[in-house]
Amino acid sequence: MNYELRITNMKAMVNRHLSLVFFSFFLILSSSVLNAQVKSSIDSTKIKIGQQITYKIEVESKPNSLVVFPEGQTFSPLEMIESYAIDTIKKNDRYNLIKKYGLTQFDSGKYTIPRQKIIIGDKTFFTDSLKVEVNNVVVDTTKQGLYDIKPIIEVDKKGSDWWKYLLITLLIIGVIGFLMYWFIWRKKPLTEAEQIALLPPYDRAKLALRKLDESHYLETESIKEYYSELTFIIRKYLDEKVYDKALESTTDELITRLNILKESNQIELSKEDIRNLESILKRADLVKFAKSAVDVELAKIDRKTIDIEIDHVKEALPEPTEEEKLLDEKYREELERKKKRKKVIVTVVIGVFLLMATFVGFGLKYGFNYVKDTIIGHDSVELLEGEWVTSEYGFPPVTISTPKVLTRVELPLPDEMKAQVTQTAFMYGTLLDMFSVMVSTTSYKNLGENKIDLEKASEGSLKGIEAQGAQDIVVLRDKFITPNGAEGLKTYGTLKVKNPITQKVQEGNYVLLQFTSENVLQQIILSYPLDDEYADQMIARILNSVELKKAEE
Repeated sequence: MNYELRITNMKAMVNRHLSLVFFSFFLILSSSVLNAQVKSSIDSTKIKIGQQITYKIEVESKPNSLVVFPEGQTFSPLEMIESYAIDTIKKNDRYNLIKKYGLTQFDSGKYTIPRQKIIIGDKTFFTDSLKVEVNNVVVDTTKQGLYDIKPIIEVDKKGSDWWKYLLITLLIIGVIGFLMYWFIWRKKPLTEAEQIALLPPYDRAKLALRKLDESHYLETESIKEYYSELTFIIRKYLDEKVYDKALESTTDELITRLNILKESNQIELSKEDIRNLESILKRADLVKFAKSAVDVELAKIDRKTIDIEIDHVKEALPEPTEEEKLLDEKYREELERKKKRKKVIVTVVIGVFLLMATFVGFGLKYGFNYVKDTIIGHDSVELLEGEWVTSEYGFPPVTISTPKVLTRVELPLPDEMKAQVTQTAFMYGTLLDMFSVMVSTTSYKNLGENKIDLEKASEGSLKGIEAQGAQDIVVLRDKFITPNGAEGLKTYGTLKVKNPITQKVQEGNYVLLQFTSENVLQQIILSYPLDDEYADQMIARILNSVELKKAEE
């Protein structure tokens, strides 16, 4: 039969990204809605043209049940002008969900709000149809003035606010970048201590002596502090230029070391210079440790002596070689590289911290999986949150909402069947893709008294899929009723197919909807991934949008 040929010619594969779901999942969902109850009501059965009525749907279900309410213009001939948020009331171990819609009609007459489809888990429920009378608004023209029709006014289309979010994002990035530059990368002015540290040892020693002169140690007769500073200056200079352990050596050790350096001709320092240094250092030891009293004038003389000895030590030192100068240059370059490396590390740490804080903040608000899929990218998220299209396909028309427009495809037919069958098909994606939708209408000629059996049609479609390599097809069947009351057969479940490219066994979900009217067979085929909550939401939304119209409509 034609419906078998249509299925046979489809690419009977599922996307390699699909994963396993167990049949018990459907049993759990079924048990969760066995006791669900659905009620509908309106706040008024009579309104005037343009007046709003509130249509309310109440659903009582268990906490783990997934409930899908009607969306879009499913209340025709009335128009939905507002969809309110769902109210939730907990009663013992059950939840009472209340969904309200604002409806209206701009033509007088008596109308019937069609039954609305509610999906709870994998079960479908329908509300009762409700009658509404819309009356004309009586206008007393003897009291109401009449005016000319106003001209058409061009209204500027409101643009998107994307530029605001871009501006805010750029502003935040700019502020963070400025703060990092100011506190990390900016070349800051050197402090006095940093400027002194960059001076050569000789200049630093001379500057330290001048600062010692500016102190008030001698005025307050703080001789101990004065000698401590004085001896530290000469020891520090000797430590940097002559003997690298001068600061930690005793006076005797330091003098002994200077004599050895003199005798080995490593430093051209006179014996008198060494004696002067020894005399001042030992006197300082007596002041610091033996609390010996020293005259202020003698302390001034010792300060001048140290000043002279610093000059003598400088003159006694040999000129640095080119190799030593090169080592000093490399040392400075290495210090600069370390500073730069430290700045890079600090910048990276702050950047990673800000990214993690942003991710955690949005994750707590919107859910971590949603944020991850939004950042990394997820095909189902892009389809679910994109601009959906509601359109009619085939004749008699099938109305359906899909994430993308379905394009017309030509399915091959044997020559002997072209005279007996007329077929149209519209598709987005294929069964090889992660997500696909197909709508087809097949008209048969000269069926006579024969009627199309939906169960046999379903079996034929499944055999066509099986012929293409599908295995372990789980088959579940249920009655399916559209929001406008068209009844059909829903065949759904899971299957396994070997991918012809990777040779890997892939698994996925499928839904097959079939409707018949006289000599017409209408079919909707959906394929979607396993364990994909976004795909589950898309399928629920698509199924809730399906409507069929008779040929005479």
